[in-house]
Amino acid sequence: MTAALLSTVLKRHQPEFHPVVPFDPTGERLYTLDLTESNTELSQENITDTEAFAAYINQVLHRHGARYGIGGYGEHRTLYARSKHFDREMAPAAVGPVAPEAAGTRHVSGGALAAEVEGESEPRRLHLGVDIWGPAGTKVMAPLDSIVHSFAFNNNDSDYGATLILSHILEGVSFHTLYGHLSLNSIKNLYEGQRIQKGEVVAEFGMRFENGNWPPHLHFQVIEDMEHWKGDYPGVCRYSERESWLNNSPDPNLILQLMQAPDED
Repeated sequence: MTAALLSTVLKRHQPEFHPVVPFDPTGERLYTLDLTESNTELSQENITDTEAFAAYINQVLHRHGARYGIGGYGEHRTLYARSKHFDREMAPAAVGPVAPEAAGTRHVSGGALAAEVEGESEPRRLHLGVDIWGPAGTKVMAPLDSIVHSFAFNNNDSDYGATLILSHILEGVSFHTLYGHLSLNSIKNLYEGQRIQKGEVVAEFGMRFENGNWPPHLHFQVIEDMEHWKGDYPGVCRYSERESWLNNSPDPNLILQLMQAPDED
């Protein structure tokens, strides 16, 4: 299946999708955040210091009267230089993920950590999802009926932290949605195959100790083929490989419907 087919199916069902985060378009605003090198307000200090990064985002949202900052799909981001996690390509681990035993632990699940392929010269910098920046504890809801595919605590620096992946079927087309940078409570008491109803609260934005050491936000990604991944899937790829990765992860705004759609050819 191609991204074009999945995108076509998603477009047909847009009126049916439930909001992923609470937002009132009649009275609230969004602000598109530019996290590329062209944003001269975002210094190297902001990027590497999570508290400074969070302060920057909060200041920008306050300045523009926005509830959330949003954006990032297909964005080439220099900010990933903040961590060596993005200097290597990732491959799925052979063992399935194991959830942390209790919220608040600095637990690294062996299956949640992907095997890192050494010796790659090109770092990963191209973002494959949409980020929604907002307060820790912000509710995350299922956009349509779902089944829990997998979940994990990906506890590397600048990784997803607590992560949930849901499976969906529309018109016989199967696909997945990934929710990264969640709270640890979000992945407690879950099990693979669990049914989730459209609109059900499935997670919340996590704090830095549980979300991969980021300012609070949601990474939302659409994935056609999960291949052998469980509890994890790359949200950032090498620029030279962008075509194949973007083909498997079409524009999340087809579901979110929070950003102005890009011009089509």
